[in-house]
Amino acid sequence: MWLVFLIWIVVIFVSTVFISQYIKMQNREDVAIALFVLFITMSQILASKIGDFTVFNYQITAPVAVLIFPFTFQITDMVNENFGQKATHRMIFIAFITQIFMAIFIWFSIEVPAAPFWGFDWASDPIEAQQFWLNFFGSTIRITIASWISFIITENLDAILFAKLKKWTKGKNLWIRNVFSDIPTLALDSVLFISIAFGGEFPLDVILIMIWGQLLTKWFFGVIDTPFMYLSRGVINGKINLLGNLFSKKEDH
Repeated sequence: MWLVFLIWIVVIFVSTVFISQYIKMQNREDVAIALFVLFITMSQILASKIGDFTVFNYQITAPVAVLIFPFTFQITDMVNENFGQKATHRMIFIAFITQIFMAIFIWFSIEVPAAPFWGFDWASDPIEAQQFWLNFFGSTIRITIASWISFIITENLDAILFAKLKKWTKGKNLWIRNVFSDIPTLALDSVLFISIAFGGEFPLDVILIMIWGQLLTKWFFGVIDTPFMYLSRGVINGKINLLGNLFSKKEDH
C-alpha cells in the first residue's frame, strides 16, 4: 500500500506542476480540462473494483476510484482559483458530456459479440467470453449513471463553495477554501455515489461500510492535496520553476 501511496504522490506532484506551468505560460485551462476528463473517466472505470486499503493499520473498504477522484476536486479548485467560477462550471460541463459519450461507447462494446479466440484459455466459449466482458464493463453503466448524478451535483457545489470562501476570506488563506470546499462535497459525493451505484447489490451494512471507507479515504486524500494547491500557486506566480519555459510561446523574428 505504501508503494501505491508513493506513486500517487508522484503522479499528483507531476500533474500539479504540469497543469500549473501550462497555466503560467499560456494563461489557459485546456490542460487542466484534459486531465480532469481523464481522471473522471478512470474513476468511473476503476469504481467497479472494491478494494481493501490499510491506512495506519486501519482497514478501509472502498472503490479503487478513491485514489483518483479526490484530485478532480483539486483541479476544480485550481481552475476556480485562476480562472473563476464560470470557467470551472464550463469545465465540469465539458467533462459531463464526455462521460455520456463514454457510456455509449461502453454499451457498444457490450453489444458486439466476443470473438471465440478472444480472452483467456476459457475464451474458446464465446458466451463465456462475452459474459466476462459484460461482468467487467456492464456494471460500469450503473456506476456511470451514479457518477453522473453525484458528479454534476458535488463538483458544481464545490465550485460554488470555493468561490464564496474566496470572496469571504478576501483571497487570503488558500487552505481554508481548499479544505472547506472539498470536505463537505466529498462527503456528499460518497453518500450519493455509493447509494446509487451499489444500493440493492449489497446488504445495507456493506453499503454503509463502503460509504464510510470511501468517505475517510477521500477526506484523507482531499486534505493531503492542500500542499499541492500551494505548489500550484508557487509555480503560477513564478516562485517555483520546475519545467522551465516548456510551454512558452516562441517569439516571432
